[in-house]
Amino acid sequence: MKRESRQIIELTEYQLATFERDFIPESVGDKIYHNYGKEIDIEFPNRKTKDKWELKSKGRVGNIPITPDFHIAIRPKVPINNLFGMLEYAYNLKIKFPQGSIQCQSLKQIYERLANILAQKILERCRKGLYRDYLSKTERLAYIRGRVDLRSALQKPWDVKLKCHYHEQTGDIEDNQILAWTLFMIGRSGLCGETVSSTVRKAFHTLQGFVTLKHFKSSACIDRTYHRLNQDYQLLHALCRFFLDNTGPSHEKGDREMLPFLIDMANLYEQFVAEWLKANTPTGFFVKKKHTVTHDQNYSDKIDLILRDIETNEILYVLDTKYKNPDQVASSDRHQIVAYANAVNCKNAILIYPQDLKQPLNNKIGDIRVRSLTFSLDSDLNEAGKTFLTSLPQKILS
Repeated sequence: MKRESRQIIELTEYQLATFERDFIPESVGDKIYHNYGKEIDIEFPNRKTKDKWELKSKGRVGNIPITPDFHIAIRPKVPINNLFGMLEYAYNLKIKFPQGSIQCQSLKQIYERLANILAQKILERCRKGLYRDYLSKTERLAYIRGRVDLRSALQKPWDVKLKCHYHEQTGDIEDNQILAWTLFMIGRSGLCGETVSSTVRKAFHTLQGFVTLKHFKSSACIDRTYHRLNQDYQLLHALCRFFLDNTGPSHEKGDREMLPFLIDMANLYEQFVAEWLKANTPTGFFVKKKHTVTHDQNYSDKIDLILRDIETNEILYVLDTKYKNPDQVASSDRHQIVAYANAVNCKNAILIYPQDLKQPLNNKIGDIRVRSLTFSLDSDLNEAGKTFLTSLPQKILS
C-alpha cells in the first residue's frame, strides 16, 4: 500500500490489513503496540510478514489519533446505515429524521451528524433557558437566610455572621454539567468539520457562563429523573451517553492531543438486540436486560437477556449475544449459557449471532434445549428482528 498524504491507516474490523514497511514509522508502531494493544493486533515487519506491517482490529470501530500526523480509521463490517440504526436503538436516540435523510457514508459522518444535533439542541435549550433546580447550601452570612443553625449561634454569640442553611435556585446542576462535559469531549475528538465544530464551540461557550466543567462518565446519563420542566433533556442525555461511552481518555496524561473515538461492536450488538427486543416483545411477555444470577455465595454473573411470561413470571428463555462469526458454537459459549439456564431453572437457551453459522446448534444438554439463532445486521434491521422472533416457538408469537 502506498502512503496517503493524510497519513490515515485504514482498517476494517476483524480484517487483516498489510502495509509496506515505510508506510508506518516505527515510533508510530510502538505507540499502537503499547497504547492500543487491546484494540489492535499489530505485527512489526519481519521475515514472517514479508517485511510488512500487519494490523487487525479486535472488534472496535472508530478513530484513533496515534500522533498529530497519523490516525487509524477503523470501518465496521456492518453497513453504515445499519450501524446508525443500531445506535438509535441502543442509545434510545428518538430523533425524527425526514425520510431518507440519514444516509451516511462513514462512521465519521454519523459522529458529526449526532454532534451537530446535540449542539443545536443545547443552543435551543439555552435560548429557552436552562433547566434550574434548588440546591442545598450552608454559609455563614451577615443576614438571616433560610434556617439559622441555632446551636452554632449560641456557641459563638459574639460572631456577627450566622450559619444559615438555605436552598438556592441554580442552573449549575448535573443535568447541565453533563452537557458541557460532553461538548468538551467532542471538541477534543477532532472528528467534526469546521461548520459543526463551530456550532459545538458556540454551544460549549454558551454553557460555560452558567455551568461548572466537571468530569462525567456515561453512567451519569442513565436512570435520571425527567418531568415536564426537563423532559427534552432525555434526548440530550441519551446523545451524551453515546459520546461519553465511546470517547476514550488519552494515554498521555495532561497532553492536548485529540481523543480516540472507539465503538465496541460486541457491546453495541448486545445493547441493540436488547433494546430492539424490548421495543418489539410479543404481547404477554417481557424482556429484562442484565439479569443477575448467583451461582454460589462467592460468585454471581449477569445474563445478557431473559424472556419472561408476564402472567406466570416463568423465565422462558435465557439469551446471550455473540458478536462473532465462527463456523460453530464454541464449547465455552455452550457451557456458559447452560450454566445460566440452570441458575434460573430455565429449559431453553439461545445464543444469538449476527450471521448464520455453518454448523448451527440445536441440541439438548440434560433437560435444557440449546440453540443458535441469527439476528442479522446485513439487511433491514426490523425485518431481521422479525425473522429472529419467528424462529422462536409459536407460543411466544401467539
